[in-house]
Amino acid sequence: MNASAQVTASVPHSRIDDVVAVLAGTLLISFGLALYRQAGILTGGTAGISFLLSYAQGWKFGLVFFVINLPFYWLSMARMGWNFTLRTFIGVLLISAFAELHTRLLHGAGGQSLAGVNPFYIAVIGGLVMGMGFIALFRHRTSLGGINVVALYLQQRCGWRAGWVLMATDVAIVLAALLVVEPQRVAASVLGVATINLLIALNHRPGRYMGV
Repeated sequence: MNASAQVTASVPHSRIDDVVAVLAGTLLISFGLALYRQAGILTGGTAGISFLLSYAQGWKFGLVFFVINLPFYWLSMARMGWNFTLRTFIGVLLISAFAELHTRLLHGAGGQSLAGVNPFYIAVIGGLVMGMGFIALFRHRTSLGGINVVALYLQQRCGWRAGWVLMATDVAIVLAALLVVEPQRVAASVLGVATINLLIALNHRPGRYMGV
């Protein structure tokens, strides 16, 4: 063996590590979602579908997001195991609760929405915030259900980068919003989706970091 070779032992995350990471990740993602909602911007995945239903029907985003994710738990249990599924369920529950909390607090801080702020600015800032939140969750074997489960499974089984899988599906979902959202905000939404998933693709990929 080469004397210069270094052997790095894998150090498992502690329970405290996991709790802090999941809380931080869900707070960041839910805050980014609240910014997007205030600015009238969409995102991808089940969150994007939840946004569309929320805009069209006036339903609460948190409740819609929680319900839409329910069918994906079967895939999560079958392919990723009970531990991952339980963490995902907790993550979705926290996002649902925190999203409504952020919305109330943002309204309370002056009572003004972000509709007048440049949507492309919100798309980038919110996308960076959410991207960091997703990386925190993924590195602690937690997702937010929906397409996240499929993307992580394909990365684990096939080596496909989760960020690229998410980007492709998210862009398709956001483009479908052209039916109900003005083109400028759809363009900002595509920029936001690209920001989120580029950050994930560059920082969470096979061989670089494996959460244990």
